[in-house]
Amino acid sequence: MTPDAPEKSTTTDPRFDRQVRFAPLGAAGQERLQAARVLLVGSGALGGVLAQTLVRAGVGTLVLCDRDVVELSNLPRQVLFEERHAKAQTPKALAAQAALVRIGGPSTVEAHAVHVEATNLADLAQGADLILDGTDNLTTRYLINDHAVKTGTPWVYGGVVSSGGLVLPVLPGKGACLRCVFPDPPPPGSLPTCDSAGVILPAVGAIASLQAGAALRILSGDTDFTPRMTQLDVWSGALLTLEAPRRADCSACGQRSFEFLDAPAAREPVVFCGRNAVQISPQASAGQARPDFAALAARLAPLADEVQELGVMLRAKVEGATLTLFPDGRALVEGTTEIDRARALYDRYLGS
Repeated sequence: MTPDAPEKSTTTDPRFDRQVRFAPLGAAGQERLQAARVLLVGSGALGGVLAQTLVRAGVGTLVLCDRDVVELSNLPRQVLFEERHAKAQTPKALAAQAALVRIGGPSTVEAHAVHVEATNLADLAQGADLILDGTDNLTTRYLINDHAVKTGTPWVYGGVVSSGGLVLPVLPGKGACLRCVFPDPPPPGSLPTCDSAGVILPAVGAIASLQAGAALRILSGDTDFTPRMTQLDVWSGALLTLEAPRRADCSACGQRSFEFLDAPAAREPVVFCGRNAVQISPQASAGQARPDFAALAARLAPLADEVQELGVMLRAKVEGATLTLFPDGRALVEGTTEIDRARALYDRYLGS
């Protein structure tokens, strides 16, 4: 074999022949991939593309986690779901698992219809070689970052909204972690979300593909690279690669302080008996600012049935529920006693 010749496949499954011929992966990389265990948090937009890519690539075990159910508005961008899933309000993790199993191949797909939080992340990530971000909120991403840095587990951050987004592979101890780049979460409602600014599938596909490319590289054993942040927009065609140096004063990877992972149980959602309401409290951060009620009210105006600024509170009526936001970022979601629905509404309209 000449030095430039593609590596001959040694796998017994011919489906991976073309993939193995990709020299940077090769047969050895494919074997590592097929022995790997990956935790994917979120199986909706980004998560669906990521899951499908990894299963088609032959990842050994894929662990899916998602607390939400399929809705009709998911279908234009969440590639694993069908209209029947939306009509039945099927849990996303279970619908995704069924779709992935139909692809076939050697992958084992585990599904957990749960909210990923500090109390269960360690168990869900047990034995994982990599964690992938398919989430829709920053709080969960900071939690993943804490766990990854603490345990030395690589993870790949991805965020998408409107027509663009960001990707950052995190290799603990080498390059930046999420808190090196974004030290603290912004105040609730300060950033656009898919519900406020919309999102299109090409942007989802582009961001998820960059995440998946980093994932395959890491899982194949190629970690001899300096992680960088990539920003792109599929509408304008803009693409920017940014240096993301590790910060010595970073709360997580520098000072080894894991406040999101160690968040007190008292900040868990509270169901108010007899009031048909749930209180959602974001995990606190020392540098987190108070919500800008005026800016948030202006952003919610075209989305909500009604928005009111009430001194130290902001109230909005959305999707048959009433959201009341307080200065500390805490919100009361009236109109449901379902914690997962309350969390979803908070993330859609008030989260970052």
